[in-house]
Amino acid sequence: MVRATVSGVVRNAATGEPLARAMVEIEGDANTGTLTDGDGRFELSGVPVGPQIIRVAKPGFRDRPYATEEIGAQAEGPAHSVMVAVQMPELAFALTPNCAIHGHIELSTGDPADGITVVLLKQIIRFGRAVWTMESTTRAHGSGEYRFGGLPDGTYAVYTLPALESEPVVSVVAPGSAANVARSGFAPVFYPDARDFGGAGRIKVSAGSQTEANFSLNLEPFYPVSILAASQPGGSSAAHPALQGGYTALVMDGSGHMLPYTAQYDDATHSLQANLPDGTYSVVVRGFPRPAGFISLDGGDFIDPGHPPAMLVGAADFTVANHAIAGLRVSLATQPPALVHLRFQHNSESANSGVFATNNATELVNLNLELAGGVPQNNFESVWSMNGGPDSISFTAQPGAYWVSTYLPRKGMCLGTFTAGGANVARESLVISLTTAPPPMDLTLSDSCGTLALTLPQGLAGFVPGEERFYTVYVVPDFDTVQDIPPMTVHPSSGPTLTLDGIAPGSYHVYTFDTPVHLEYRNPAVLSALPKAGQAVTVVEASTSSLTLEVPEP
Repeated sequence: MVRATVSGVVRNAATGEPLARAMVEIEGDANTGTLTDGDGRFELSGVPVGPQIIRVAKPGFRDRPYATEEIGAQAEGPAHSVMVAVQMPELAFALTPNCAIHGHIELSTGDPADGITVVLLKQIIRFGRAVWTMESTTRAHGSGEYRFGGLPDGTYAVYTLPALESEPVVSVVAPGSAANVARSGFAPVFYPDARDFGGAGRIKVSAGSQTEANFSLNLEPFYPVSILAASQPGGSSAAHPALQGGYTALVMDGSGHMLPYTAQYDDATHSLQANLPDGTYSVVVRGFPRPAGFISLDGGDFIDPGHPPAMLVGAADFTVANHAIAGLRVSLATQPPALVHLRFQHNSESANSGVFATNNATELVNLNLELAGGVPQNNFESVWSMNGGPDSISFTAQPGAYWVSTYLPRKGMCLGTFTAGGANVARESLVISLTTAPPPMDLTLSDSCGTLALTLPQGLAGFVPGEERFYTVYVVPDFDTVQDIPPMTVHPSSGPTLTLDGIAPGSYHVYTFDTPVHLEYRNPAVLSALPKAGQAVTVVEASTSSLTLEVPEP
């Protein structure tokens, strides 16, 4: 076996300076690895000639990211593909320093803010749209210092969770004594000084920046709020079944964004109870009634899978102003489901004649709903139910505005239009209400799809000695569709041509980058600001359209 020596340098991507003590190793070979010297240089001897995968790592730094920001692709990015040869150029790698957001929490009481929970949100690009995701939580320690380290470049927001002065804010009041219990605590604050997400500051970090975000929390009264079903006489024993079937409550601000307050069931009063400071709120209650649909086993209550009860949902607006609220009544009813009717476009000449055969539409298309604004969910499902019939999908979800995306689990299908009344779901968010179902929705599925073949230029199709270039490619439709084509990587070692099947017929623009890029391709302003407009291509049903990629100059 012919072997060669691989050498090169590792630099700080932010400053260009050499990085000492960065690990460079051949993937899969534990015996081949070295640390860079004081000049950032490395040398690996005895490396077998041929294609190899090299990983570069150093604490406090990260290699290039993935183009997608989906869950599971947020750790170290793609490794470096290298063609090792006896005569090969030196390699040059660059690692980006991690960023951090840190700060100090000051309490109006002068006490140390030890244990106050801080939440970190990150803005990411998912399905071509900018949305917020829950990134991490931490607790302030000692004198109130907190820190989020190891952050990639990006846009973030931070806020504190509520905290009672003497006990956890999640605890319910003493049984039956809601109006008699006085408590004080610290309300949640979005940095720099806002009570809701709409006023939160956007913290942009890059190139190893260390950004300070301090909080000042004021002690204020928290008042008990008890919540009863409208048909439930307050405190009577006859009311017990109404709220013992697993009811939960969500507390929201006046704009309908969820707040980090917890409501718990109080067995003595048969009510849901929360502790809240002064403010205007909405509460959403949901759950399953008893006794219908429940069975008892070993002292516990369980939903009977053979006769599941219908979930009841209700909401109420209220204001806390210097006093407790006892017996806030919420009228519960079955939420009208949203209904998506599938329209099948079948081509008699298609080879996929049986692709639509099913009694459950969820086997043909998966719907994903993501909040279009506000604080993302944490340990809570925004979609409450989703069921499929032969040609329709129905679902219920918490109230709010959503972006809808789709996934087709079967090959041989592509998506057409997705409309809700006169609105196109590809361009407008879907609004979910507890009392009024969205207008009937129509989603078109077709078995008359096309194929798109993307090819590297001839001069780049070969895998030459050294690190191979790779390209991030986005295929963006010019028409309204909720079908998403994820960003793809094209490089010579995987073949010069990338073939995409199941593409909806129509016109597209193809954007090619020589680095991983998180492209907000559903935002026309972002696309128009790109230095190049992309390559136009038309996909025709039942045929293959070809395009030679225009790649950036090295």
